[in-house]
Amino acid sequence: MNVKGDNNMSRVSEMTRESWIMSTFPEWGTWLNEEIENEEVKPGTVAMWWLGCTGMWFKTPGGCNLTIDLWCGNGKRTHGNGKMAVGHQMANMCGARDMQPNLRAVPFVIDPFAIKQVDAVLATHYHQDHMSAEYAAHVIQSGMKTVDDNGKEIPVPFIGPKKSVELWVKWGVPEDRCITVRPGDTIKVKDIEIVALDSFDRTCLVTTDSTGPDREELTGVCPMDMDDKAVNYLIKTPGGNIYHSGDSHYSIYFAKHGKDYDVDVAFGSYGENPVGMADKMTSCDILRMAEALRCKVVIPIHYDVWTNFMADVNEIQVLYDMKKERLDYRFHPFFWEVGGKYVYPTDKDKRAYHHRRGFEDCFEAPQNIPFRSCL
Repeated sequence: MNVKGDNNMSRVSEMTRESWIMSTFPEWGTWLNEEIENEEVKPGTVAMWWLGCTGMWFKTPGGCNLTIDLWCGNGKRTHGNGKMAVGHQMANMCGARDMQPNLRAVPFVIDPFAIKQVDAVLATHYHQDHMSAEYAAHVIQSGMKTVDDNGKEIPVPFIGPKKSVELWVKWGVPEDRCITVRPGDTIKVKDIEIVALDSFDRTCLVTTDSTGPDREELTGVCPMDMDDKAVNYLIKTPGGNIYHSGDSHYSIYFAKHGKDYDVDVAFGSYGENPVGMADKMTSCDILRMAEALRCKVVIPIHYDVWTNFMADVNEIQVLYDMKKERLDYRFHPFFWEVGGKYVYPTDKDKRAYHHRRGFEDCFEAPQNIPFRSCL
């Protein structure tokens, strides 16, 4: 038996863990980077891509590229000592000490170091799955620029609440590149207007600066100002107004935002809360949020990323079908996939997303088969 294996043997001898990582990670390579770069956004629309967790990319007809909560990290990667940091926000919330089994469940769909242009970097809050040192480093090191209202070239700004800005500065982002926002603040970036709004992320209120035994004592202490820790955003675009709720829990104050602003699409952090936890909105909360905001489309997010908080969007659909006629809902849910594109208002009537299936050109070239009955 003659086996020509020299090339394969050479490949095996050269294979290393590092070469494997470089050849497979990020899992999508630059596929999505290229798709976003090549997208030509039609007048009167806005294109959005879900980057995982609450990460979003917005692109407008005027060429504005804006990200919110783009994050490039992961969760648990080893069992370690099996314990949680005593000052972690989840430990503060429920008194747990066993390690939280939150493994990342979705692939990396974008390469932060291959991003060629962004006009603003936004964060809703400073939790680790909503900010990226890698992304910040690339934006800074590549000398990325945008333009102000007068057409003057300026460095790309980093926009977020006080605690997010403090973290960026700690990482090495120049302070003069950062813009601290509080509810009510507005910022114009090309053909987008960013409105900072109240956050209802109560997990932020039990987040201490230290995660060790020297954590701040919160018992009996009036919570610090939420506005320093987290914000929601209304992104006003040529295609409509997009409401990003960050990691907000349900709040009756969503109704105030719904009366103050016209909301077309709303993102809500959905998840299956483990016993002892109240960190994500439930299926009922997602519907209540949408009703209160008076939006046209509600899109659940965040349920994708953590193995211990994963939830079934069909639960939202079942409740929606049970309630929509009785409560006269004026909105509908849309169920997305990480890495997928959603264009508003073009896709406003869609209810679920599927990645492109391909093979559109089937039978347009000669087949190579023994006989037709093979098919």
